Amino acid sequence: QLQLVESGGGLVQPGGSLRLSCVGSGVALKNSAISWFRQAPGGERKPVSCITADGGNTAYADSVKGRFAISRDNAKNTAFLQMATLKPDDTAVYYCATDNRVDLRGCNIWQHWKDYSVRGQGTQVTVSS
Repeated sequence: QLQLVESGGGLVQPGGSLRLSCVGSGVALKNSAISWFRQAPGGERKPVSCITADGGNTAYADSVKGRFAISRDNAKNTAFLQMATLKPDDTAVYYCATDNRVDLRGCNIWQHWKDYSVRGQGTQVTVSS
């Protein structure tokens, strides 16, 4: 069974940091781009970041540029989202997703949740004092 499992969420104060992990089970992530999305309470699911299979190219939403960093360790079948300088507006459930579609590999058209066939269940991030 193809599965992604996120972890690392929690409660953090404004200005703090968290590192999210996304582990693949039953699916080899090394040949596919991986993306992160988030959904705030009452809001739509929005793209956060994407990384290509070899880690050579990344993309970020404007709202997180300079604060978040995406990375991956293909040997561990895992992707990461390092989040720093967190703000209350970053409060959301964070999801990772992947798909082996060729057109998604370059992180050029990565922003649409509906394009991903393998998705995690999410991890809650709450930024509050």
